[in-house]
Amino acid sequence: MKIIVIGGGILGTAHAWSAVVRGHRVVQIEREREARGATVRNFGLVWISGRAPGELGAAQRSRDLWEKIGTEVPGIGFRPCGSLTMVRTAAELAVAEDVSTRPDAADRGFTLLDPEAVRQINPALRGDFRAGLHCSRDGAVESRIALPALRTHLAGTGRYDFVPGREVRSVESAESGVSVRDDHGTTHHGDAVIHCPGAIHGGLTRELLGAAPPVRRVRLQMMQTAPLGEQLTTAIADSDSFRYYPGFAGDALEGLTASQSQSTVAAEHRMQLLCVQRLDGGLTIGDTHEYDDDAVFGFDVTEEPYEHLRQVVESLLGRSLPGIVRRWSGVYSQCLDPAAIAFREQVSPGVWVVTGPGGRGMTLGPAIGEQTADLMNL
Repeated sequence: MKIIVIGGGILGTAHAWSAVVRGHRVVQIEREREARGATVRNFGLVWISGRAPGELGAAQRSRDLWEKIGTEVPGIGFRPCGSLTMVRTAAELAVAEDVSTRPDAADRGFTLLDPEAVRQINPALRGDFRAGLHCSRDGAVESRIALPALRTHLAGTGRYDFVPGREVRSVESAESGVSVRDDHGTTHHGDAVIHCPGAIHGGLTRELLGAAPPVRRVRLQMMQTAPLGEQLTTAIADSDSFRYYPGFAGDALEGLTASQSQSTVAAEHRMQLLCVQRLDGGLTIGDTHEYDDDAVFGFDVTEEPYEHLRQVVESLLGRSLPGIVRRWSGVYSQCLDPAAIAFREQVSPGVWVVTGPGGRGMTLGPAIGEQTADLMNL
């Protein structure tokens, strides 16, 4: 079969990968010269830690797929670095103790460590903390270079073409197959289409669905430092992530939220700390959450959250951060159905729309692509 994938981000590329490895021919069309959305504006984390029980299986499968892909395509920079979620108070420790003794703790790779054990795993953490929740299953890829590396590998199969700088104007479905017309006047013919629009919910997406998809957009702010000068052997998070990720829900978390408030800045910007070291030694640090059902997104970034994140990271490392070399914002698409890992619908024979993985695109991308391929009987 010949599959036409619309969208060059992580979901589009994951679907292209799944189709090619199953022996199909793929043409992938991207409106930009390179993907510029949430796919490259993220941590590159493959994050098992706080996934909801209903999505844990998909996250585990996706993590294993990333590791397998990493052996075939070293350029994606996959590494099974694990993570440490740092806790400082008794209420935070209670949450960590709770999740580390649950039946799924071993599946998540959870181990609760005292400060000495934390520093044995990650010597760069020389700051002040009470304990660390270690998740051995978490990993990372290099989000800014992973997709070009995947495309180069796919092109080597002889069954894949990447068509950048083309915006798709229309999709038609007939008994003979599908036709996709781009803004250069070229018509691409195939057997099926998978449209992965990311956070572009209007235009072609709305036309294919006949209505706005049941998703919302989420805006975040992040930054990256110059090289740290030492190795941060794991990703790190702070206890605000307990409030954000559904896998930590329970009585202990309710006790935390009732007894301990977030800082004013963290609460206002719905913040958590996530931090991962890039292969060049710099640290990617974030993030904030702003939802488009609350207000129209601003066009600028706000300095106060960056200062909060800097202070939190420095307090855990016990040292000053190197200089900030870049700051950015990004927008991703989040499905409104809490039970779904993404919005996915066949809108006409041979035409599928897939979007809305939330902040889980890098984590779940390979599994979502595989699931769609199964549903399409590829």
